[in-house]
Amino acid sequence: MDSIQNRIAAFAKLGAFLSQFSQEKVVKKENIAHNDLFFDGFKHQLKIAKENNSWFTTENLLFSLESWSKALTKSNLEKWIFDNNIKVETPKTVAIVMAGNIPLVGFHDFLSVLISGHSVLVKQSSGDKHLLPFLAKYLEYVEQEFKGKITFTEEKLENFDAVIATGSDNTARYFEYYFKNKPNIIRKSRNSVAVLKGNETEEDLQKLADDVFTYFGLGCRSVSKIYVPKEYDFNNFFNGMYVKKDMINNAKYANNYDYNKAVYLMSEFDLLENGFLIIKEDESYSSPIATVFYEYYDNEIDLKIKLHEDRDKIQCVVAKEFIENEVAFGETQNPALWDYADGVNTLEFLSKI
Repeated sequence: MDSIQNRIAAFAKLGAFLSQFSQEKVVKKENIAHNDLFFDGFKHQLKIAKENNSWFTTENLLFSLESWSKALTKSNLEKWIFDNNIKVETPKTVAIVMAGNIPLVGFHDFLSVLISGHSVLVKQSSGDKHLLPFLAKYLEYVEQEFKGKITFTEEKLENFDAVIATGSDNTARYFEYYFKNKPNIIRKSRNSVAVLKGNETEEDLQKLADDVFTYFGLGCRSVSKIYVPKEYDFNNFFNGMYVKKDMINNAKYANNYDYNKAVYLMSEFDLLENGFLIIKEDESYSSPIATVFYEYYDNEIDLKIKLHEDRDKIQCVVAKEFIENEVAFGETQNPALWDYADGVNTLEFLSKI
């Protein structure tokens, strides 16, 4: 079996390992490679990750792990890899600067580099530093080829050939200057939007609640803004959101809700709220936690043009039979391996460095 097949098999075994950690239950299974060595240790890492970052609730951690276990199957990995026809003649060292807004947010880049045959040099965010090193150790046990190819650092990045860096718009400017002499992918802040027509079913809007509230709305695939037709009945929207009413029981979320509501009221902004979510008319894409912005549209053609012009700011457009490459209600947080962040094909970039 050639090297790429070995790497695919290793990540498929990691997917099987992660399948033990689902939202329904955490249960130790039979026939999982190296489980006696790693299962209890990973449970402990989840506990530490939760203690280190109060946005990393048990529910959000397990949602992330379950999503990755579903993605990391042999058939998914093979489809992804062979559709891209990877040929890396000379392996390089690729540095990854990771964000820390949601659990394992940098894993796709990590996976892409290793499965391409390169070595990876990882600089993690302080907000998400406990899970990936442990999973990297698991991969080294499963596949000898990975030994010596995975390095984590908290120091200044040195001795690398290319870089993938994710940050805010401000840090992206720094990255673009700092890494200008290396092949790079620089990812900036993005948000996701939903386009409502007013004929959505209650089920559609309940699914949209997943797109709004998963990871407390902290991910770039989280819907932070909705476009609605004139005379839209927001009662329908709030009825759909109601399935997530328990969000307000999270102290950190509740603090953000109270703070943003107070700021808006003092500024005499018009807003609607239902006790756990604020909606405010605003042209911006990036709304604060516990808030969704909305904007009215007059006609669909003008809105399509606007979304196209602003595509560099938008990660996903959630809609039903509205626009090309739209994402179905409830599906923003379930990307396939070939759904690239910012629409940049990471494997293609890695095959050309």
